[in-house]
Parts: sequence; structure tokens; C-alpha cells
Amino acid sequence: MGFTRSPHRILCRFLATLCLMAMAAMAFGPEAYAGDTHRPVVVELYTSQGCSSCPPADALLARLASRKDVLALSLPITYWDMLGWKDTLASPANTKRQKAYAAAMGHGGVYTPQMIIDGINDVVGSREQAVLDTIAARAADMQTVPVSLNYSSGELHVRVGAAPKVAAQKSAHGATIWLLRIRGHAQVKIGAGENGGRSMAYRNIVHEIRAIGIWKGQPVSLDLPYPAAPGGDESAAILVQQGGYGRIVGAAVTP
Repeated sequence: MGFTRSPHRILCRFLATLCLMAMAAMAFGPEAYAGDTHRPVVVELYTSQGCSSCPPADALLARLASRKDVLALSLPITYWDMLGWKDTLASPANTKRQKAYAAAMGHGGVYTPQMIIDGINDVVGSREQAVLDTIAARAADMQTVPVSLNYSSGELHVRVGAAPKVAAQKSAHGATIWLLRIRGHAQVKIGAGENGGRSMAYRNIVHEIRAIGIWKGQPVSLDLPYPAAPGGDESAAILVQQGGYGRIVGAAVTP
């Protein structure tokens, strides 16, 4: 048996549909970058072989390194070398990056072990539950632009895609495109200092980091000379980061 819908019922359904469309627009609108493009949450651990409280954080980062939804990076710093042991993996570039984060976040100084998660959250690296909760929070409100990289004929080919129009306007000030070279594993016997006598395993050690371009919401293509093919225990990663030391909006890594 058929029926006739009243004008009032049709109007109510129409308004309900508009409401749902508005909610969807809010969920995937100006603050989103590319809703169907997923990337790993970037976790940066600032650590030192001379720091007695760092080994638990190093072990946590090693566990995170096995997750496909996380890009776990170890960035050994230099300022604890004064405690009697020169960190064999540390670099001034890593120290500079951590201090730049401290300035961007309004912190009075730096510390270890510190984890910076997706460029915007600062967590003590040995507090596992806080780290896991923050990773989950960043995954839930992730901003993403498509990033790809591959190696051929002695060059690393980097492609950063375009942002939607509104997001591109928000990115007009520019995001830094960083290239990181990563060593997969290292085993170090520490000879002195607070961890003297310990043999420590490290994962995903950043041994080079440099800015290679600026992204302003429009597609960017870069072909970079790369002396050794990523593979085995060496990989390369690209981060696209607002301002340089702000929110990470794009990330990719070679296998």
C-alpha cells in the first residue's frame, strides 16, 4: 500500500541531510590535508649514551620501530659528552634540532630522554603509557600531504603533493622539507660515564638531517644526488614540517 509524504516530513529530512553534510565538512574541512592519505606518526627520541635515564626510552623506541604506523627515530645529542663519555652516534645537527624545538615550544631548555611526537607534543621518553597515548592522539587528528620517495640511478626522487585549496592558503608561509639519513641498527659498548660498562642496542639512528626545500601547498618535485642506495641497514626519510620545527604534515621513508 502506497503513501504520500507530507511537505513537513520532506522539509525535516532535507534539513537533516544538510546538517549531516555540514558535520562532514567540519570533520574533513579546512584543518585536514588529504583525508585518504595515511602516513606514520613521527616519533623523535633525543637520547644520549651518557644519560643514565635513557636506556628505557631507547628500548621503547626499539619496540616502536617495529610498528608500521610509527616512524620511530633516534637522535643522539652531544651535550652529555661532558659527563665522561663521548656519544659515538651523536651529532651537532641532532642537538641543534632539539634546541630549535625547545625554542619553538617555549621551553627554557632541553633534556633527555625526550620524545617529540609529530612535531607538536613533548613527552618524557621513558613514560611508555604517556608516549602511547600521545601517538594515538596524533593518529586521530593527523594532518597529511602525500609524500613519496624512491631511489634510482644515483638519485633520490622526492615528490610532495598538493594540499586542498583552503589548507594551501594556511600553508602559504611554508613548510620545511627535511631529508634524514637513518642507520637501522647499532650496538655500542659504553666505556665510561653514567652507563659505563653497558652494551646498548640502538634503532633507527639519524646520522644526517638537512633541509632540502620549502612546501607552500603546491606540488614539489626534487631529484637529489644520493651516493649510496638506501637498503640493508640504511634508509632515507622525508618530513614535511610547518615552519621547520612545528607540526609534521607529511612523512615517508624508504624500506
